[in-house]
Formats: sequence, structure tokens, C-alpha cells
Amino acid sequence: MYKTLLVPVDGSVHAEKALAVAAELARSGGGTLHLLNVAEATPDNIGILVGGSTEPMSEAEREKLAEGVRKAGEKVIDKAKAAVDLAGLEVKALVRQGKAGERIIEAAEELKADAIVMGSRGMSDLKGMVVGSVSHRVSHTAGCSVITVT
Repeated sequence: MYKTLLVPVDGSVHAEKALAVAAELARSGGGTLHLLNVAEATPDNIGILVGGSTEPMSEAEREKLAEGVRKAGEKVIDKAKAAVDLAGLEVKALVRQGKAGERIIEAAEELKADAIVMGSRGMSDLKGMVVGSVSHRVSHTAGCSVITVT
């Protein structure tokens, strides 16, 4: 039934629960899990935020920052993999940077995902209450099924 499942993970308990549900769906249908971590976009002149230069970042600085974001995202994905039994499943990892809702929708479209399986809340519960949760936004804009796990 579900051959391509996208599972956004952010290190939260809700994301781990969603991954467990997605793993069962993948097992029953022979599907592939695509674990996605999205890091917030970093401003080009981050130095001003930390008391440094107001100049835009150099290409080398930007690449170093992107590498750090990628490694941090891979750690979050590895933590999620360790928390759930994924034995026998095909699992792929994706790390993106930007606004979580937008990147989740983009990844689902690129993968032609049959479903997005995500937690109802992530690491930023307070922000979600103020500006609207990512899961709410994704469930209303995705072109595929969205399964929200509480």
C-alpha cells in the first residue's frame, strides 16, 4: 500500500513514535522509509547575531556551516534509527535546511511519497502553539496522505 514513506525526525519523542508507526506500515507493504531532518535556515550575516562581523559569510564559511548542519542532522537521524526497530527495512536519510514545513512538502514531492508520517508535535512545542504547528501546515498542503501520530 505505502511504498515510499517520508518520516520527518527532529529528536522528539513524537517523531520517534511516528517512525515506529511508519516502520510497521513499511513492513506490511514492503516500503522504503526516508528519514528527513530539517535544520532552520541560518542568516547570511550570522556574525551580527553573535557579536561578530556584519559582513555576509564567505563561501568557505557557508560551506563549513552547511557541513555542520549536515552532521547535526545525521546525528538526529541516527538517534531516531537507534530508538526504533528498523531491522529488515530499507531506510534512507535526508538532511535539509530551511523552514521545516516547506522542506517536508518539497521532499515528499521529490520522492513521490505515498505518505508522510510525522509526530503531532516536535521539539519546538511553544513555537508551534504561537505560529501554528508544522504537522498542521503539512497536513493541509501535502499532495499525499499525511499520518499524524500523537
